[in-house]
Amino acid sequence: MLREFTDYNQAQRLVDSLSDDKFPVEHLRIVGLGVRTEEQITGRMTKGRAALAGAAGGAWFGVLFGVLIGLFAPGAIWLTVILGSVAFAAFWGAAFGFVAHWATRGKRDFASIQTIKADRYAVMVDAQYYTEARNLAEKI
Repeated sequence: MLREFTDYNQAQRLVDSLSDDKFPVEHLRIVGLGVRTEEQITGRMTKGRAALAGAAGGAWFGVLFGVLIGLFAPGAIWLTVILGSVAFAAFWGAAFGFVAHWATRGKRDFASIQTIKADRYAVMVDAQYYTEARNLAEKI
């Protein structure tokens, strides 16, 4: 281990500085220590909210599909193709979102965002490059 930090940005700065000094950074690793997952609850998930989220996802898919198909449509019909694709995909996205949430039978009635966090970060270096990295890091 070359150095240990409490903040990822500090570890990143060390690697960046070594890179600036032309050190072969492909022999470095930033390793998170004391890793855990955290889940931030963002709100209650209802069947309506699940249907709305499904409709939004479906609409994006519909835009993509509509644009791809619309490129080959003659004249002004391309707009009709895009709008039709968006409506069709949004409807089915809403239906699938509703059914998927309904199928959980209330076992997960909330929305959340999961993240991975670490207590500290170690900059590790391959053994054959340790002395060179240590000498450069001491100058920083």
